[in-house]
Amino acid sequence: MRELKKSFIGKGQVRGFEFTQVKKTEYGYIYKIDTKNTVCYEVFQRKVNNRYNCISYPSNKAFGVWAWTYNSLDKALSKLEGIKIRKESNNG
Repeated sequence: MRELKKSFIGKGQVRGFEFTQVKKTEYGYIYKIDTKNTVCYEVFQRKVNNRYNCISYPSNKAFGVWAWTYNSLDKALSKLEGIKIRKESNNG
């Protein structure tokens, strides 16, 4: 299973943005996005792409469904913890 890169430069709509993994759990990820003008944090659930045997980074359509953007690390960490709690309660 190919994991997400720890850091990369965006392409397409996010071309030139710097993405850096801040935290990884068995349930999700936080990436810091530096646009040169602002910094934000993307939080998203861990999604396995069986077709390509890898973890998928969310597309624009995923935001608000299984991915979210925050302007503070504290809010992002809180959301990641919420993903963990929800996943564990669904598996319990």
